[in-house]
Amino acid sequence: MYLVGAPHPNKEHLHRLLDELIRSRSRFVTDVEVYQEILHRSMAINRPDMIDPGFACLDSITGEILTIDMTQTRAARAIQATVDGFSAQGALHVAVMRTAGVSRILDRGFDACPGIERMK
Repeated sequence: MYLVGAPHPNKEHLHRLLDELIRSRSRFVTDVEVYQEILHRSMAINRPDMIDPGFACLDSITGEILTIDMTQTRAARAIQATVDGFSAQGALHVAVMRTAGVSRILDRGFDACPGIERMK
């Protein structure tokens, strides 16, 4: 959302970080829930015009889109039960990441989750 949204203090930092990661040929993955978040947030703030640019941006850097099934859904419940104050969305992302063997993320909202490293 920072990449295509309104000016925000995190926007410039994220652009720099992504540029560095792309230059280093880092592999990017995401899950279907990130696309749902773009849909949800864009509509919640009455900015449907952000959906296509958001999808295009994500499509341009993502090498693989991970899916979610009941295995990850149940794992998310276990994660949420063990990490205080962690959101359901965050727990679902972490469950998908763990299933795929991914441990690094761009989002600082995952700092409290053991085994997840934020790229800075």
